[in-house]
Amino acid sequence: MIQSMTGFGKAQTTLYSKKTTIEIRTLNSKNLDLNLKIPFLYKELESTIRKNISKKLFRGNIDVIISIDYLEKNNPNEINREVLKDYLNQLNKIHKGDINRYIEIAIKLPDVLKKNIKELNKDEKDNLFLLVERAVDKVFKYRINEGKSIEKDLIYNINFLENQLKKIDKIDTSRKEIINKKLRSLVSKTKTSQEIDENRLEQELIYYVEKYDINEEKKRLLNHISYFKKNLNYKVSNGKKLGFISQEIGREINTIGSKANHSKLQRIVVDMKDSLEKIKEQIQNVL
Repeated sequence: MIQSMTGFGKAQTTLYSKKTTIEIRTLNSKNLDLNLKIPFLYKELESTIRKNISKKLFRGNIDVIISIDYLEKNNPNEINREVLKDYLNQLNKIHKGDINRYIEIAIKLPDVLKKNIKELNKDEKDNLFLLVERAVDKVFKYRINEGKSIEKDLIYNINFLENQLKKIDKIDTSRKEIINKKLRSLVSKTKTSQEIDENRLEQELIYYVEKYDINEEKKRLLNHISYFKKNLNYKVSNGKKLGFISQEIGREINTIGSKANHSKLQRIVVDMKDSLEKIKEQIQNVL
C-alpha cells in the first residue's frame, strides 16, 4: 500500500471557553523534520506532542500549528493600567498630542500587556492529546488517498517498462543476426586479403559477440521490475526501497542502451528512460 508524504489534517475542539485548533501539513523529505508552533500555554506538553505525532508520521517535512481562540471573558492577556498610564504621561510630556494616538503607541511597549495563565488541568491535557490524534489520523487518511493516485502512475509506468522489454526481446533476435552477418562479412574480407591466426580470430569473434549480448541485462531487468511490483503490494509503504530498485532498473536500461548497436532498440531505450524518470519523480513523494 503506497502512502504519499503530502498530507493535511485539521481538528478543533472547545473546552473551558477556549477553542483549540490544530493544523498539520506534510511534504516530502528524506527523514523526519517536525516543526511545531505552539502557544505558551501548551509548552509543557511539547515533547509529548512531538512523540505522539512522530509515532504515525515518521517521515516527511511536517509543520504543526496549534492555536487558541479565547471565548467570552477567558482572555489571559490583561492590560497593566499603571504601566500604560506611565507611558502615556511620558509621551505627553515629550509632546502634547492626541491621546488615542498615544494609546496605540503605548499598547505596543514592553510590560503593558501581562498574561494571567493558569496551569492546565488533566481534562485540558487529555483534550489536547485527543485533538492531536484526530489531526494525525486525518493526515494519515489524506496520505493514503494521495498514495492511491501515485500507485496508479507507478503501476502504469512499470508496466510500460515491462512491455518495452518484451519488444526488446523480439528485436534482439534479428539484431543478433545482423551483428553476426556483419562479423562474418568482415572475417571473409580479412581472410581474402591476408593470412590470419584462426585462434586469434575466434577469440575476437567471441569478444564481440559477448560485447553486444544483452541476455543477462534483460533477465536482471525483468527481475527488478517483478520485485518493484511486489513491493508496491506490501502493506507498509517503503519509498526508499522502491527508490533503490528503480536505480537498479536504470543501470540495466543504460547497459542495454550502450550495447544496443541497433536504431530501433535505442529508441525503445530512450522511451524506457523517460518512463523511469517519471517513476523516480513519483517515488520522491512516497513514504
